[in-house]
Amino acid sequence: MSAYFDDKTIADFLRRSYFAVDGLWFVKTEEKRSFEDALELDNAVWRIMPKIQARKARELLGIDGCTLDDLLACLELKFSSEGYNYEINKLSDKEAEIVISACPWHSILVKSGRDSSAAAVADVICSSEFNGWSDEFSGHFTPVIKERLCDGGSKCIVGFILSHRKD
Repeated sequence: MSAYFDDKTIADFLRRSYFAVDGLWFVKTEEKRSFEDALELDNAVWRIMPKIQARKARELLGIDGCTLDDLLACLELKFSSEGYNYEINKLSDKEAEIVISACPWHSILVKSGRDSSAAAVADVICSSEFNGWSDEFSGHFTPVIKERLCDGGSKCIVGFILSHRKD
């Protein structure tokens, strides 16, 4: 690491670049093609991204299992790294809720004047992303989106409920 920059400065720089590149390619695809095409490509990316993130989170946290606690620990790393304001409520050994009071993705859409597209984006991307995370934990947990900022709510509530193993 550089002697000039602390870890927080580097993380902030990389986080900003991560969000910017996601938004830029979406807008450029939309300009060349259509919103629908951009969303379709975005969905293809966000079906794969949870696999990459979950595998790296497992590696960094030394997690080999597929328990609810394992899933929540890895998601907590993701949410902390991306700058969410959130609370994780473990309701039982079989169920947890993540309450998100501030989502950086929603904030970016609002700040860029694209909040009218937020619900359409969330309909596709949030479901794909949370299902992808579940799949990386053997598909044991069914994600249920109960409330969303993108629908005008004051928060997102995402439940993870133990379900039968996916085959």
